Amino acid sequence: MDNKKRFDIKQGQSVNIVLKKDQRSGKLTKGVVKDILTNSAFHPHGIKVRLQDGQVGRVQEIL
Repeated sequence: MDNKKRFDIKQGQSVNIVLKKDQRSGKLTKGVVKDILTNSAFHPHGIKVRLQDGQVGRVQEIL
């Protein structure tokens, strides 16, 4: 599975994302996907998602 392809990411999946504020440090945040925000089928930096707790970031790892 690839974090850069929208097809591989589903609602309810556990993922590690990088938040906008953490992009420089690369700190990951773990959560469960609520919404997929990226409309295109592919994004080179990862698909943007909203977690169930409301945080928004790009998927780095699918757990």
